[in-house]
Amino acid sequence: QVQLVESGGGLVQAGGSLRLSCAASGRTFDSYLMGWFRQAPGKEREFVGAVTWGHTNVYGADSVKGRFTVSRDNAKNMVYLQMNSLKPEDTAVYYCAVGAAPATMRFWGQGTQVTVSS
Repeated sequence: QVQLVESGGGLVQAGGSLRLSCAASGRTFDSYLMGWFRQAPGKEREFVGAVTWGHTNVYGADSVKGRFTVSRDNAKNMVYLQMNSLKPEDTAVYYCAVGAAPATMRFWGQGTQVTVSS
């Protein structure tokens, strides 16, 4: 059974940084993207970014480019989201996801809350 468990969320002031982690288990993930989505209150879920087994990055929202970095450790089945220069509009529940493509992610974590105060 595949499990994705996120950690690292919390409250941070604007301009600060957070690093989210996601531990994946239950199968091998070499053929899958591993990445992150987020959902703010009252908004649709948004693709943040993902990374291939070969460490090629794909980013979604223009608003995070240059500030957020997705990386993975294949040996540990981990994926990370480094978030810098955080803004109040980055406040959301962040979800780890694994799948063939951003539009067809197959496995999802439960989410971790990130709150950025102004």
